[in-house]
Amino acid sequence: MSETATTHPGWRDTALLPVKRVMKEYGLLVALVVIVAFFQIATNGSLLQPLNVTNLLLQNSYIVIMALGMLMVIVSGHIDLSVGSIVGVVGALAGVLIVQMHLDIFSAVLLCLACGALIGAMQGYCVAYWKMPSFIVTLAGMLVFRGATIAVSGGQSIGPFPASFSWISSGFMADPLQVGSLRVTSLLAGVLVAAAFFLIEYRTRRRVLSRNGDAPSTAVFLLKNGAFAGLIVYFCYILANYRGIPTVLITMSVLIVVYTIIMNKSVFGRRIYAVGGNLKAARLSGVNTQRIVFLAFVNMGVLAAIAGMIFAARLNSATPRSGFGFELDVIAAVFIGGASASGGVGTVLGVIAGAFIMGVLNNGMSIMGIGVDYQQMIKGLVLLAAVFVDMYQKNKD
Repeated sequence: MSETATTHPGWRDTALLPVKRVMKEYGLLVALVVIVAFFQIATNGSLLQPLNVTNLLLQNSYIVIMALGMLMVIVSGHIDLSVGSIVGVVGALAGVLIVQMHLDIFSAVLLCLACGALIGAMQGYCVAYWKMPSFIVTLAGMLVFRGATIAVSGGQSIGPFPASFSWISSGFMADPLQVGSLRVTSLLAGVLVAAAFFLIEYRTRRRVLSRNGDAPSTAVFLLKNGAFAGLIVYFCYILANYRGIPTVLITMSVLIVVYTIIMNKSVFGRRIYAVGGNLKAARLSGVNTQRIVFLAFVNMGVLAAIAGMIFAARLNSATPRSGFGFELDVIAAVFIGGASASGGVGTVLGVIAGAFIMGVLNNGMSIMGIGVDYQQMIKGLVLLAAVFVDMYQKNKD
């Protein structure tokens, strides 16, 4: 009896180890799927209608893009409250340059990106080299650039933009293989992406096994990656039944791939984690911590500028209230995605899942007719729960 009691828990832990590992790595994606399934049922199938899925992408693309930059800032141990105001001021600048001054699109985009980089550089310099708290610096920036948005726009909406500029947000990939209402090219693109994802994961697993590393069993590997590849194909199938793949999804996907490589494979990415994990140890090991923090804020400014142009293009006008409150959704997406409030922890995959969890919550509750007051309360509780889980895991470790 005593022997059974002592050996049984060990057997159970061993049997559940693959499940625990998958949940630890992909728990947020599982949570996203569960939330999508819930709202799909609660809205009588409206959530995953092709038109609504496309709108969900368009509504959350700029949040995902900014969340990639916010991930770097938060992982390095700081925060940026000014991103919504940067969206507004860059959108207003784009309106002035393109609509009022009739500047060509390419030059206007470069100037807007330079504006975002300059704003990020100013704030990053104060934080990194003057040792000013990022909360105070970016809170001041939020107020300054919100005022600058009103000043640049003259307190009025500027628009409409030319079609060539609006295309960056509202355009769709050309589809010469359309059959009826189905955009075959968009569907084939999804199949190719899913196949590429599966191949990369397969080669990674083989490399780990060749080095006698710890890798999941074949069954777990096929189940996990097969399900993920299937979701990619299904997602593109939904889009293919409307107008195909939006251009903003292509932009977002490219940025996701680039930032995944930066955070996981590059020296710069490893140094960001080192700075956020232990600033003193990183400095003693020869890392230029000030430069890392400075570049993280510059990067945030550039991505906020991209988001500002996408948002202005989607509205087809630059308004004084553009970007209002965006910083809350962006920060919430990063924390819900598993980033630590104290820095040093966070992944690109988690940020994407966190952003779409917030997006699906917003969209699903709106379809159900839930009031804005309750929506804000629910989102706040979700954010609080994410931070609680982070603190619980730290205390447990």
